Amino acid sequence: MSSSYLNLATESAVAAGQILLDFWSKRDSLDISTKRPGDFVSKADLSAEESLKSNLLGSSNEFGWLGEETGSESNTRGRWIVDPLDGTTNFLKGIPHWAVSVALEIEGTLSLGVIHNPITGETFSAQIGAGASLNGIPIGPSATSDFSTALFGTGVPFGTMNHINEHSQDIARLMPHCAGVRRLGAASLDMAYVACGRLDGFWERSLQLWDIAAGLVILREAGGKISGWSQDESSESSGNVICSSPQLFDKFFGLITN
Repeated sequence: MSSSYLNLATESAVAAGQILLDFWSKRDSLDISTKRPGDFVSKADLSAEESLKSNLLGSSNEFGWLGEETGSESNTRGRWIVDPLDGTTNFLKGIPHWAVSVALEIEGTLSLGVIHNPITGETFSAQIGAGASLNGIPIGPSATSDFSTALFGTGVPFGTMNHINEHSQDIARLMPHCAGVRRLGAASLDMAYVACGRLDGFWERSLQLWDIAAGLVILREAGGKISGWSQDESSESSGNVICSSPQLFDKFFGLITN
């Protein structure tokens, strides 16, 4: 696959990130809509997605589209999959942990991913078969082999989600065996953090494809291990993600799915 697609995805994510930074400075004046309890959208999300769509699709019909805010447009060859602002609640509350996420799916295979954090200036990227990088420097998952020192990330369900009790049980099983669990509030960045070793693993249920598509590519190319709630379940189709460094995966998977 041509590297021009990765360059386009990176440039488009950075441009959307600049739009978000402009809104970040005046976030207290934004009008906010609620999709469901705890799930917000603002002009910042919408403007960033408009920019992504314009830059990624341009005047070409080469690929289709799946965006969190603008829905889908079909194309038999593939589609861009974007979350213009992963971590909207963090953004609106002034917590500097949010990102732009862009992935390209070609003929049913997630082929590249870019996750850009405008606050830190960090861009995680990967293209299938070419490895993963952070600002151009190759990355890989944690070398931690002692489970008791491992740090994990998760996304805690909220509002009317129907798996709150199950997730509480996950945490109760995991906590006695590890160094801690973090709920950072942006699944794409959590997955990128596993890919570069900042977190030793991450899990969450019922995510949308735009939440995880770029992270899946980056994790796989970095050398992380990923599955759904069974090892033959596709995270792409189920939205369920359990991922970690390879050496911790079996125990981590066993504790989460027990």
